[in-house]
Amino acid sequence: MLAGRSAERLAAVPPRHAALERRVVGIDDPDRLRRAVAGVGAVVNCAGPFLDTALPLARAAVEVGAHYLDVTAEQPVVRALYRSLDAPARAAGVAVVPAMAFYGGLADLLVTAALNGGTRADEVEVAIGLDRWWPTAGTRITGTRNTATRLVIRGNALTPVDSAAPSQTWSYPQPLGDQAVVQVPFSEVITIDRHLDVTELRSYLNTAALGDLRDAATPAPTPTDEQGRSAQRFVVDVVVRRGEDVHRISATGRDIYAVTAPIVVEGVVRLLDGRHRGPGAVAPGETFDAPDVLTALERDAGALSVRSDRRAPSAAATPRNA
Repeated sequence: MLAGRSAERLAAVPPRHAALERRVVGIDDPDRLRRAVAGVGAVVNCAGPFLDTALPLARAAVEVGAHYLDVTAEQPVVRALYRSLDAPARAAGVAVVPAMAFYGGLADLLVTAALNGGTRADEVEVAIGLDRWWPTAGTRITGTRNTATRLVIRGNALTPVDSAAPSQTWSYPQPLGDQAVVQVPFSEVITIDRHLDVTELRSYLNTAALGDLRDAATPAPTPTDEQGRSAQRFVVDVVVRRGEDVHRISATGRDIYAVTAPIVVEGVVRLLDGRHRGPGAVAPGETFDAPDVLTALERDAGALSVRSDRRAPSAAATPRNA
């Protein structure tokens, strides 16, 4: 079933969706939202800015007994869902899983997999690298709404990132290689803090991609293959340190927006078939088997490629201070 705020846009969906039921909804009418999601097993919210849409839609889903997932990169959204809906979701026997997407969920799954069943890390570094960023209109609108101070983990606590965000050089796996990066934390900080005991967590984005995002002249993505993906390439590179043990794990692929679809759909399937760890407002790596999800995304969906190295990284494979 397709639901949206515009009847005209719902009528203009591609022919492959023509047989789906369509419902017009609005976030300002709780009764209408509940009616819209009544009778469904899972609600996937792709309608940002999630600062506006997440809590009303997630609350409606929980109230009718449906699982809820979204694809937010916005830290305040994830915190609000955890704070407001954990107890109601547990009472309703459903899961609320924000940030099941490229931003947030993918890094959370990688860090969880790197810990190999453990829950504690002394240090986690997440480096997101894009060879270019063609932002969608939704990304730009969200950027204007999401003005909250970004958080990192310092001394086991969520802490505002320094006002002059630290920068350095990161040696990404191919195809990116050495890139200048700056601390730009996304929703993975909140999801990781939800279920893992991490002393220090820093999250970076390469400055070239950030420059694309900040340039008003940068165009939106355009499809270049039969799956509708753009030519953009990405790397999510994670380094986890626990004592003397250092584990590096990375995911590479194509089109940060397109790869979000198999990530969130994998979550839907597992919620509906019971392959999750129970109800509540939860993080992706908390409720799903992270290594198994990554394997499915790589092997079955062909959405990304995962590389893991448990050896202590060499100087050429680690981040380097600028």
